[in-house]
Amino acid sequence: MTTTLIPVLCAIAAGLLTLALTPAAARLARLLGAVDVPSRRRIHTRPTPRLGGLAICVGATAPVLWFLPAGIEGRGLLAGALLITVLGAVDDTLGLDPLLKLAAQAACAAIPVAAGLTIDHITLPLVGLQELGDLQYPLTVFWFVAIVNIINFIDGMDGLAAGVAGIGATSFAVIAASLNRPEAAIGAAALAGACAAFLVFNFHPARIFMGDAGSMFLGFTIAGVAVSGVMKSAAAVAVVLPLLVLAIPILDTSFVVLKRLKYGRPVYAADRSHFHHRFFTIGWGQRKTVLAMYAWTALMGGVALAIRFVPYRSAGGDWHLWGTLVLASAGVVALAAAVYLVYVLEILKWRSTPVVTIVRNGRAHRAQERQMAGNTRS
Repeated sequence: MTTTLIPVLCAIAAGLLTLALTPAAARLARLLGAVDVPSRRRIHTRPTPRLGGLAICVGATAPVLWFLPAGIEGRGLLAGALLITVLGAVDDTLGLDPLLKLAAQAACAAIPVAAGLTIDHITLPLVGLQELGDLQYPLTVFWFVAIVNIINFIDGMDGLAAGVAGIGATSFAVIAASLNRPEAAIGAAALAGACAAFLVFNFHPARIFMGDAGSMFLGFTIAGVAVSGVMKSAAAVAVVLPLLVLAIPILDTSFVVLKRLKYGRPVYAADRSHFHHRFFTIGWGQRKTVLAMYAWTALMGGVALAIRFVPYRSAGGDWHLWGTLVLASAGVVALAAAVYLVYVLEILKWRSTPVVTIVRNGRAHRAQERQMAGNTRS
Protein backbone atom coordinates (compact mmCIF):
# COMPACT_ATOMS: atom_id res chain seq x y z
CA MET A 1 0.00 0.00 0.00
CA THR A 2 1.31 3.45 -0.85
CA THR A 3 2.11 5.98 1.84
CA THR A 4 -0.61 8.22 0.38
CA LEU A 5 -3.33 5.56 0.47
CA ILE A 6 -2.81 4.51 4.10
CA PRO A 7 -3.62 7.95 5.58
CA VAL A 8 -6.72 8.16 3.40
CA LEU A 9 -7.87 4.71 4.56
CA CYS A 10 -7.22 5.72 8.17
CA ALA A 11 -9.31 8.86 7.74
CA ILE A 12 -12.20 6.84 6.28
CA ALA A 13 -12.01 4.17 8.98
CA ALA A 14 -11.83 6.80 11.73
CA GLY A 15 -14.85 8.58 10.29
CA LEU A 16 -16.96 5.42 10.10
CA LEU A 17 -16.05 4.38 13.64
CA THR A 18 -16.85 7.83 15.00
CA LEU A 19 -20.21 7.85 13.23
CA ALA A 20 -21.07 4.48 14.77
CA LEU A 21 -19.86 5.30 18.29
CA THR A 22 -21.14 8.85 18.83
CA PRO A 23 -24.78 7.88 19.59
CA ALA A 24 -23.51 5.39 22.18
CA ALA A 25 -21.36 8.13 23.73
CA ALA A 26 -24.46 10.34 24.02
CA ARG A 27 -26.38 7.58 25.81
CA LEU A 28 -23.46 7.00 28.18
CA ALA A 29 -23.27 10.73 28.95
CA ARG A 30 -26.95 10.84 29.90
CA LEU A 31 -26.53 7.74 32.03
CA LEU A 32 -23.61 9.27 33.94
CA GLY A 33 -25.17 12.72 34.19
CA ALA A 34 -22.52 14.32 31.96
CA VAL A 35 -24.98 16.78 30.46
CA ASP A 36 -24.28 20.42 29.66
CA VAL A 37 -27.10 22.53 31.10
CA PRO A 38 -27.84 25.98 29.59
CA SER A 39 -26.69 29.01 31.59
CA ARG A 40 -26.24 32.75 31.13
CA ARG A 41 -22.69 32.35 29.81
CA ARG A 42 -23.47 29.47 27.47
CA ILE A 43 -24.95 29.81 24.00
CA HIS A 44 -26.95 26.58 23.72
CA THR A 45 -30.55 26.55 24.94
CA ARG A 46 -31.23 22.92 25.81
CA PRO A 47 -29.46 20.25 27.90
CA THR A 48 -26.91 18.50 25.69
CA PRO A 49 -24.87 15.37 26.51
CA ARG A 50 -21.11 15.64 26.65
CA LEU A 51 -18.54 12.79 26.27
CA GLY A 52 -18.65 12.86 22.47
CA GLY A 53 -14.88 12.99 22.74
CA LEU A 54 -14.87 9.32 23.70
CA ALA A 55 -16.18 8.47 20.23
CA ILE A 56 -13.59 10.73 18.62
CA CYS A 57 -10.80 9.14 20.67
CA VAL A 58 -11.73 5.55 19.84
CA GLY A 59 -12.54 6.41 16.23
CA ALA A 60 -9.18 8.12 15.65
CA THR A 61 -7.05 5.70 17.67
CA ALA A 62 -8.29 2.32 16.41
CA PRO A 63 -7.21 2.69 12.74
CA VAL A 64 -3.84 4.08 13.83
CA LEU A 65 -3.23 0.98 15.95
CA TRP A 66 -4.30 -1.21 13.02
CA PHE A 67 -2.31 0.45 10.24
CA LEU A 68 0.69 1.70 12.15
CA PRO A 69 3.17 -0.53 13.98
CA ALA A 70 4.00 2.29 16.39
CA GLY A 71 7.48 2.67 17.83
CA ILE A 72 8.17 3.81 21.36
CA GLU A 73 7.43 7.48 20.53
CA GLY A 74 4.12 6.55 18.92
CA ARG A 75 3.15 4.35 21.86
CA GLY A 76 4.00 7.17 24.25
CA LEU A 77 1.80 9.59 22.31
CA LEU A 78 -1.10 7.13 22.20
CA ALA A 79 -0.79 6.35 25.92
CA GLY A 80 -0.76 10.04 26.83
CA ALA A 81 -3.71 10.75 24.51
CA LEU A 82 -5.79 7.96 26.04
CA LEU A 83 -5.02 9.08 29.59
CA ILE A 84 -5.85 12.71 28.88
CA THR A 85 -9.14 11.58 27.34
CA VAL A 86 -9.97 9.76 30.57
CA LEU A 87 -9.00 12.90 32.49
CA GLY A 88 -11.35 14.94 30.34
CA ALA A 89 -14.18 12.43 30.80
CA VAL A 90 -13.79 12.63 34.58
CA ASP A 91 -13.89 16.42 34.36
CA ASP A 92 -17.00 16.26 32.16
CA THR A 93 -18.75 14.00 34.67
CA LEU A 94 -17.54 15.15 38.10
CA GLY A 95 -15.73 18.44 37.54
CA LEU A 96 -12.10 18.96 38.54
CA ASP A 97 -10.20 21.81 40.15
CA PRO A 98 -8.47 23.81 37.35
CA LEU A 99 -5.02 23.58 38.95
CA LEU A 100 -5.39 19.83 39.52
CA LYS A 101 -6.44 19.43 35.90
CA LEU A 102 -3.44 21.47 34.72
CA ALA A 103 -1.06 19.30 36.76
CA ALA A 104 -2.65 16.14 35.37
CA GLN A 105 -2.30 17.49 31.82
CA ALA A 106 1.41 18.04 32.41
CA ALA A 107 1.72 14.48 33.75
CA CYS A 108 0.05 13.13 30.59
CA ALA A 109 2.38 15.23 28.45
CA ALA A 110 5.40 13.79 30.28
CA ILE A 111 4.56 10.32 28.89
CA PRO A 112 5.37 10.97 25.20
CA VAL A 113 8.24 13.24 26.26
CA ALA A 114 9.73 10.38 28.31
CA ALA A 115 9.30 8.15 25.26
CA GLY A 116 11.49 10.50 23.21
CA LEU A 117 8.89 12.64 21.47
CA THR A 118 10.51 16.01 22.11
CA ILE A 119 11.27 19.25 20.33
CA ASP A 120 15.01 18.65 20.46
CA HIS A 121 15.91 21.37 17.98
CA ILE A 122 14.39 24.27 16.13
CA THR A 123 15.09 25.23 12.55
CA LEU A 124 14.46 28.84 11.65
CA PRO A 125 14.81 30.58 8.27
CA LEU A 126 18.09 32.52 7.96
CA VAL A 127 19.22 31.15 11.35
CA GLY A 128 19.47 27.43 10.75
CA LEU A 129 19.33 24.52 13.17
CA GLN A 130 19.62 25.21 16.89
CA GLU A 131 19.89 22.34 19.37
CA LEU A 132 17.86 22.80 22.55
CA GLY A 133 19.67 20.39 24.87
CA ASP A 134 17.90 19.76 28.19
CA LEU A 135 15.50 22.60 27.45
CA GLN A 136 13.69 20.25 25.06
CA TYR A 137 11.91 18.42 27.91
CA PRO A 138 10.12 21.29 29.71
CA LEU A 139 9.56 23.06 26.37
CA THR A 140 7.79 20.03 24.89
CA VAL A 141 5.65 19.52 28.00
CA PHE A 142 4.69 23.20 27.80
CA TRP A 143 3.84 22.79 24.10
CA PHE A 144 1.52 19.84 24.81
CA VAL A 145 -0.24 21.56 27.71
CA ALA A 146 -0.58 24.82 25.78
CA ILE A 147 -2.15 23.23 22.70
CA VAL A 148 -4.45 21.08 24.86
CA ASN A 149 -5.83 24.20 26.54
CA ILE A 150 -5.92 26.23 23.33
CA ILE A 151 -8.23 23.68 21.69
CA ASN A 152 -10.21 23.37 24.92
CA PHE A 153 -10.70 27.15 25.05
CA ILE A 154 -12.21 27.39 21.56
CA ASP A 155 -14.75 24.63 22.26
CA GLY A 156 -17.54 27.07 23.01
CA MET A 157 -19.85 26.84 19.99
CA ASP A 158 -21.46 24.01 18.04
CA GLY A 159 -18.96 22.42 15.67
CA LEU A 160 -16.19 24.96 16.27
CA ALA A 161 -13.46 22.87 17.92
CA ALA A 162 -14.10 19.80 15.76
CA GLY A 163 -13.99 21.83 12.55
CA VAL A 164 -10.93 23.90 13.43
CA ALA A 165 -9.05 20.83 14.71
CA GLY A 166 -10.07 18.82 11.64
CA ILE A 167 -8.83 21.51 9.25
CA GLY A 168 -5.58 21.79 11.20
CA ALA A 169 -5.12 18.01 11.24
CA THR A 170 -5.66 17.86 7.48
CA SER A 171 -2.94 20.46 6.95
CA PHE A 172 -0.58 18.54 9.24
CA ALA A 173 -1.30 15.27 7.41
CA VAL A 174 -0.33 16.78 4.06
CA ILE A 175 2.77 18.50 5.43
CA ALA A 176 3.93 15.40 7.35
CA ALA A 177 3.48 13.19 4.29
CA SER A 178 5.51 15.62 2.19
CA LEU A 179 8.30 15.53 4.79
CA ASN A 180 8.34 11.71 4.71
CA ARG A 181 6.90 11.39 8.23
CA PRO A 182 4.32 8.63 7.61
CA GLU A 183 3.48 7.98 11.28
CA ALA A 184 2.46 11.60 11.82
CA ALA A 185 0.60 11.71 8.50
CA ILE A 186 -1.45 8.64 9.46
CA GLY A 187 -2.27 9.99 12.91
CA ALA A 188 -3.27 13.40 11.58
CA ALA A 189 -5.41 11.89 8.82
CA ALA A 190 -7.25 9.67 11.30
CA LEU A 191 -7.89 12.68 13.51
CA ALA A 192 -9.24 14.66 10.56
CA GLY A 193 -11.60 11.82 9.61
CA ALA A 194 -12.91 11.50 13.17
CA CYS A 195 -13.52 15.26 13.41
CA ALA A 196 -15.39 15.34 10.09
CA ALA A 197 -17.67 12.49 11.19
CA PHE A 198 -18.32 14.02 14.59
CA LEU A 199 -19.58 17.20 12.91
CA VAL A 200 -22.58 15.18 11.68
CA PHE A 201 -23.79 15.25 15.30
CA ASN A 202 -22.02 18.38 16.54
CA PHE A 203 -22.70 21.02 13.88
CA HIS A 204 -25.41 23.49 14.84
CA PRO A 205 -27.84 22.54 16.27
CA ALA A 206 -25.58 20.11 18.14
CA ARG A 207 -27.00 16.85 19.47
CA ILE A 208 -23.86 16.11 21.49
CA PHE A 209 -20.78 18.00 22.68
CA MET A 210 -17.27 16.58 22.66
CA GLY A 211 -16.62 17.89 26.18
CA ASP A 212 -13.17 18.11 27.72
CA ALA A 213 -12.64 14.46 26.82
CA GLY A 214 -12.72 15.45 23.16
CA SER A 215 -11.08 18.86 23.19
CA MET A 216 -8.14 17.66 25.30
CA PHE A 217 -7.70 14.56 23.14
CA LEU A 218 -7.71 16.70 19.99
CA GLY A 219 -5.26 19.21 21.43
CA PHE A 220 -2.93 16.52 22.76
CA THR A 221 -2.89 14.57 19.49
CA ILE A 222 -2.42 17.67 17.34
CA ALA A 223 0.46 18.78 19.56
CA GLY A 224 2.10 15.36 19.16
CA VAL A 225 1.54 15.26 15.40
CA ALA A 226 3.05 18.76 15.06
CA VAL A 227 6.18 17.62 16.92
CA SER A 228 6.66 14.27 15.22
CA GLY A 229 5.52 15.34 11.76
CA VAL A 230 6.99 18.80 11.40
CA MET A 231 9.13 20.09 14.26
CA LYS A 232 11.47 17.08 14.37
CA SER A 233 12.19 17.44 10.67
CA ALA A 234 15.06 19.46 9.24
CA ALA A 235 12.75 21.68 7.20
CA ALA A 236 13.74 25.34 7.28
CA VAL A 237 10.22 26.32 8.37
CA ALA A 238 9.69 23.53 10.90
CA VAL A 239 8.66 25.99 13.63
CA VAL A 240 6.75 28.40 11.41
CA LEU A 241 4.36 25.86 9.84
CA PRO A 242 2.68 24.59 13.04
CA LEU A 243 2.26 28.14 14.30
CA LEU A 244 0.55 29.11 11.04
CA VAL A 245 -1.73 26.05 11.01
CA LEU A 246 -2.79 26.75 14.61
CA ALA A 247 -2.66 30.54 14.30
CA ILE A 248 -6.37 31.20 14.88
CA PRO A 249 -6.83 29.19 18.10
CA ILE A 250 -3.46 30.51 19.34
CA LEU A 251 -4.50 34.11 18.66
CA ASP A 252 -7.90 33.57 20.26
CA THR A 253 -6.42 32.08 23.44
CA SER A 254 -3.69 34.73 23.66
CA PHE A 255 -6.26 37.50 23.35
CA VAL A 256 -8.50 35.98 26.03
CA VAL A 257 -5.66 35.28 28.49
CA LEU A 258 -4.21 38.78 28.13
CA LYS A 259 -7.64 40.33 28.62
CA ARG A 260 -8.25 38.30 31.78
CA LEU A 261 -4.85 39.26 33.14
CA LYS A 262 -5.49 42.91 32.31
CA TYR A 263 -8.68 42.93 34.39
CA GLY A 264 -7.26 40.80 37.20
CA ARG A 265 -9.41 37.75 36.51
CA PRO A 266 -8.12 34.18 36.82
CA VAL A 267 -6.86 32.79 33.52
CA TYR A 268 -9.09 29.72 33.88
CA ALA A 269 -12.24 31.76 34.66
CA ALA A 270 -14.80 31.37 31.88
CA ASP A 271 -16.15 34.45 30.09
CA ARG A 272 -17.52 35.54 26.72
CA SER A 273 -14.46 37.26 25.26
CA HIS A 274 -13.45 34.58 22.74
CA PHE A 275 -13.65 35.39 19.05
CA HIS A 276 -16.73 33.21 18.58
CA HIS A 277 -18.53 34.86 21.51
CA ARG A 278 -17.72 38.29 20.09
CA PHE A 279 -19.10 37.35 16.67
CA PHE A 280 -22.24 36.10 18.40
CA THR A 281 -22.52 39.34 20.40
CA ILE A 282 -22.61 41.52 17.27
CA GLY A 283 -25.44 39.46 15.81
CA TRP A 284 -23.80 36.67 13.81
CA GLY A 285 -25.55 33.31 14.13
CA GLN A 286 -23.73 30.17 15.22
CA ARG A 287 -23.43 28.73 11.72
CA LYS A 288 -22.15 31.97 10.20
CA THR A 289 -19.66 32.40 13.02
CA VAL A 290 -18.37 28.85 12.83
CA LEU A 291 -18.07 28.93 9.04
CA ALA A 292 -16.12 32.19 9.27
CA MET A 293 -13.73 30.58 11.78
CA TYR A 294 -13.39 27.55 9.48
CA ALA A 295 -12.54 29.81 6.54
CA TRP A 296 -10.00 31.78 8.59
CA THR A 297 -8.35 28.56 9.81
CA ALA A 298 -8.31 27.06 6.31
CA LEU A 299 -6.76 30.26 4.96
CA MET A 300 -3.90 30.08 7.47
CA GLY A 301 -3.47 26.37 6.71
CA GLY A 302 -3.33 27.27 3.02
CA VAL A 303 -0.56 29.78 3.71
CA ALA A 304 1.38 27.06 5.57
CA LEU A 305 0.93 24.66 2.64
CA ALA A 306 2.01 27.34 0.19
CA ILE A 307 5.20 27.93 2.18
CA ARG A 308 5.86 24.19 2.14
CA PHE A 309 5.14 23.49 -1.53
CA VAL A 310 5.66 26.68 -3.53
CA PRO A 311 9.29 26.85 -4.78
CA TYR A 312 10.19 30.36 -3.74
CA ARG A 313 13.93 29.81 -3.29
CA SER A 314 16.55 27.70 -5.03
CA ALA A 315 19.12 25.48 -3.36
CA GLY A 316 21.69 28.18 -4.01
CA GLY A 317 19.67 30.76 -2.12
CA ASP A 318 18.29 32.67 -5.13
CA TRP A 319 14.68 33.86 -4.91
CA HIS A 320 12.18 32.67 -7.55
CA LEU A 321 10.04 35.57 -8.73
CA TRP A 322 6.76 33.71 -9.27
CA GLY A 323 7.06 31.63 -6.12
CA THR A 324 7.82 34.72 -4.08
CA LEU A 325 4.81 36.52 -5.60
CA VAL A 326 2.51 33.59 -4.78
CA LEU A 327 3.66 33.52 -1.16
CA ALA A 328 3.41 37.29 -0.88
CA SER A 329 -0.13 37.16 -2.28
CA ALA A 330 -1.10 34.46 0.20
CA GLY A 331 0.31 36.57 3.03
CA VAL A 332 -1.60 39.64 1.85
CA VAL A 333 -4.87 37.69 1.71
CA ALA A 334 -4.30 36.32 5.21
CA LEU A 335 -3.50 39.81 6.51
CA ALA A 336 -6.59 41.24 4.79
CA ALA A 337 -8.77 38.57 6.40
CA ALA A 338 -7.34 39.40 9.82
CA VAL A 339 -7.92 43.14 9.29
CA TYR A 340 -11.48 42.49 8.15
CA LEU A 341 -12.26 40.39 11.21
CA VAL A 342 -10.76 43.01 13.51
CA TYR A 343 -13.00 45.54 11.73
CA VAL A 344 -16.03 43.34 12.28
CA LEU A 345 -15.25 42.52 15.91
CA GLU A 346 -14.02 45.91 17.08
CA ILE A 347 -15.17 48.79 14.86
CA LEU A 348 -18.63 47.48 13.98
CA LYS A 349 -19.23 46.53 17.60
CA TRP A 350 -18.19 50.03 18.67
CA ARG A 351 -20.42 51.61 16.04
CA SER A 352 -23.41 49.42 16.88
CA THR A 353 -23.44 50.35 20.57
CA PRO A 354 -24.67 53.94 20.17
CA VAL A 355 -27.21 52.85 17.56
CA VAL A 356 -28.68 50.24 19.87
CA THR A 357 -28.72 52.76 22.71
CA ILE A 358 -30.45 55.38 20.55
CA VAL A 359 -33.09 52.91 19.36
CA ARG A 360 -33.79 51.73 22.87
CA ASN A 361 -33.95 55.29 24.20
CA GLY A 362 -36.26 56.30 21.35
CA ARG A 363 -38.61 53.42 22.06
CA ALA A 364 -38.65 54.26 25.75
CA HIS A 365 -39.35 57.93 24.97
CA ARG A 366 -42.25 57.05 22.63
CA ALA A 367 -43.69 54.68 25.21
CA GLN A 368 -43.48 57.42 27.82
CA GLU A 369 -45.26 59.85 25.47
CA ARG A 370 -48.06 57.34 24.83
CA GLN A 371 -48.47 56.79 28.54
CA MET A 372 -48.67 60.56 29.21
CA ALA A 373 -51.21 61.00 26.40
CA GLY A 374 -53.34 58.26 27.89
CA ASN A 375 -53.22 59.86 31.32
CA THR A 376 -54.24 63.22 29.79
CA ARG A 377 -57.28 61.69 28.03
CA SER A 378 -58.38 59.99 31.18
